[in-house]
Amino acid sequence: MKTLLQIRSSLFAAEGESSRLADAFVARWRIANPEGHVVVRDLAADPVPHLDAARFGAFLAKAEERTPAQQEVVAYSDALIDELRAADVVVLGLPMYNFGIPSTLKAYFDHIARAGVTFRYTATGPVGLLTGKTAYAFAARGGMYAGTPRDTQTGYVRDFLAFVGIADAHFVYAEGLAIGPESKEKALSAARARIGELIPAALPLAA
Repeated sequence: MKTLLQIRSSLFAAEGESSRLADAFVARWRIANPEGHVVVRDLAADPVPHLDAARFGAFLAKAEERTPAQQEVVAYSDALIDELRAADVVVLGLPMYNFGIPSTLKAYFDHIARAGVTFRYTATGPVGLLTGKTAYAFAARGGMYAGTPRDTQTGYVRDFLAFVGIADAHFVYAEGLAIGPESKEKALSAARARIGELIPAALPLAA
């Protein structure tokens, strides 16, 4: 049985355009995988705490030397990692805020990037440990940024996913959403069409 993990990072939770595009993909994925299991993590409804010195110290502490408070921090991180590790497919709703990813998503990334757990250092560089997964990111933006230096998201998210072992990552863009109604509808229609192309290509519909 396949498992899909959907991560919402919009401030508007399920009402964000990135969330709606991700939901459209997940709906088609359910048709293609009727026995599949979907897990939704909404970072607006249940935000991950931002990383601070105390939390980072808990990650660095030896297991046998952790205080109860540090054990609680690590257990929370472990739960996020276990959820991600169990997924075959990762679907990410990715709005752009002030040229970057949402801070809640950065906090999530900070809690799943742990040396010896999701990646390891080697003499030839870091090696990701969360392999065998496919990721789909649905980027919703008010302006037009894809393929320009102002698109700080795509490279960062792609690099982070590869860093933890998820090298097969696909991006779907809906841009110009704030330019006007016509631009918005055109962008969303194109993104929805791309979703229709992705499901048969990556996950064939059941007969």
